[in-house]
Amino acid sequence: MITTLDQLRTLYAQPGERALRKQIPGLDRHARRFVELSPFCLVASAGGAGSLLDVSPRGGEPGFVKVADERTLLLPDSGGNNRLDTLENLLRDSRLSLIFLIPNVDETLRVNGTARLREEADFTERFLHERQRPKLVVEVAVHECFLHCAKAFMRSRLWQPAAWPARETLPTMNQMIHDQIGLQAEPESQADMLARYRQQLDAERQAAG
Repeated sequence: MITTLDQLRTLYAQPGERALRKQIPGLDRHARRFVELSPFCLVASAGGAGSLLDVSPRGGEPGFVKVADERTLLLPDSGGNNRLDTLENLLRDSRLSLIFLIPNVDETLRVNGTARLREEADFTERFLHERQRPKLVVEVAVHECFLHCAKAFMRSRLWQPAAWPARETLPTMNQMIHDQIGLQAEPESQADMLARYRQQLDAERQAAG
């Protein structure tokens, strides 16, 4: 078992100069463009008192996360299941990390920083013409930014349809949750669930229009 840094480093070479120097303290023109094209990101946060970490998916139209300046991102909080795992974590510990993805692009962008939860109109009104006006916006102070190479996506073939399993390989989400929590009622079908989600998304668009 590896228990020390010295033991760990005996297994790996030292990182190259480019890998060390690629980390920058703000959003340059390439990072800004990456965020502007990204319709999806993952948000990692940590709760207080030694609680477990959390990673949450966030998505919208490309550029749904707005670049306010080279040191600030604005992440709107869209409607979800109201667990508020990420938001509650950020109240306890403001540190967060984001990974931005662009479909058919194998590289990803990592942004590390700290967050504040902003409900003021100056922040929420920036999203008036988006899918829906958020109840609050996560204001991200960017401390570090760097690109991840393509190897993970090349190994996984994530964007290659020939590598995708059929959806029927898994039960529906409702069936899995029913089994996990022991519900006896008939679970919602995949088609009905998707239709319900589309109705909710359409309602969001109409409310924003």
